[in-house]
Amino acid sequence: MSRTLIASVSGIRGIVGNGLDPTAVLEFAAAYAAGVPVGSKIVVAHDGRPTAAVFVQAVLAGVTASGCHACLVGAAATPTVGHWVRRLTNEEFQAGGIQISASHNPPEYNGLKFFQPEGMVLSPESGRAVLARYKDKAFRWVAWNEVGTVRDCGGSANDGASTLHRETVMRIVRPEIIRQAAFRVVLDGCHGGGGLGGLALLESLGCKVFGFGLNPDGRYDHPPEPTEANLRELCRIVPALNAAVGFAQDPDADRLAILDEKGRYIGEELTLALCARHRLAQQKGPVVLNLSTSRVTEDIAASFECPVERTAVGEINVVTRMREVGAVIGGEGNGGVIDPRVGFVRDSFVGMALVLDLMAESGKPLSVLVDELPTWEMVKEKYALAPDSPPISEMFDRIIDAHPDARADRRDGLRLDWDECWAHVRASNTEPIVRVIAEARDRERAHELANFLGRWVRGDV
Repeated sequence: MSRTLIASVSGIRGIVGNGLDPTAVLEFAAAYAAGVPVGSKIVVAHDGRPTAAVFVQAVLAGVTASGCHACLVGAAATPTVGHWVRRLTNEEFQAGGIQISASHNPPEYNGLKFFQPEGMVLSPESGRAVLARYKDKAFRWVAWNEVGTVRDCGGSANDGASTLHRETVMRIVRPEIIRQAAFRVVLDGCHGGGGLGGLALLESLGCKVFGFGLNPDGRYDHPPEPTEANLRELCRIVPALNAAVGFAQDPDADRLAILDEKGRYIGEELTLALCARHRLAQQKGPVVLNLSTSRVTEDIAASFECPVERTAVGEINVVTRMREVGAVIGGEGNGGVIDPRVGFVRDSFVGMALVLDLMAESGKPLSVLVDELPTWEMVKEKYALAPDSPPISEMFDRIIDAHPDARADRRDGLRLDWDECWAHVRASNTEPIVRVIAEARDRERAHELANFLGRWVRGDV
């Protein structure tokens, strides 16, 4: 079996014991720490994977042996890490962060995600510098009297970093009207870093919570990505418990999928759309989305006469543009809502709070609110690249030549826009595949467009 370790500008991810081991984790953490000043504080947290116990120690060794002080948060959500890093940087001269997580990957995976002092994930330039130090083994091992310390920053839902994150989220909504609604809510924490924090937030908002997978033990009840196929049981549970809404987090709680009171899977794309509708009604301003995100949110922004900026896929690309244009809200269609009032990280807690605030203010069931959104149907496909495939840029050239009526955008793969449909074709950063996303007013047309572009990818055209 081939060894699996993906080392990139975004960090590392791999199968534990088959490519990802404590040595690689220690050295990558040290490569990151070597890029910040001696004496800096670095927040260290993890999701619920059982292998966290091993890799926390490796990260702490890499950080402290590089002359940095570790603030150990424990099991926590990725947005909690970003919020805490941002807070420490505001109070002191500089901070950083390392989240030990493989996001929605299966339990055999783990990995590292790094943060900038502003509480955002690393920029591509910073990520490339970390990767270069890791490959060159350009570490900064300090003398015995410069070794950093480790202190507890509080990772539970009731103290420290998690509490302060929750309090910040609650300040962007009106807890009193949500409490009056007394919503019954189903929460699937996916046995990750955000389940207990999500429970504390929802209970603070006066919700009656039916929780599943809240303990951060990594014992997944279903594949961890919050897709419709993986949440079929939750779809049955929500109406059975007479709940007003169902929320499903991924293991590091930066993504949120939603189910309405009927048990209908609303999904991840519409998480951002619902939050944007609510936020723009409060304050108009720019909205930033990536090139693969649904047009639903774009249509909502247009209805409020708010500009929309599109970026290449990737959280940092969205965040960078949000900061440049002073965006009111932004995010990605994978359920990642970014509200600058809380932080510059995709945040499932923000998503839950804004959706509940919208429901309480409108007095409408979630199913009605969803049905009021603009109608678009999205289809996602992926195709393997043959070893003898020509350069993908040549395929993009041919597609553009064949569709002169489309508006072409080549900042990240190829996106084609027509008035009533669009498609995005891009190579995966981690697999030898090409992803095709198509969206149209009706599902048949979306399938037709996706299949047609898939023929180009396969070389059938």
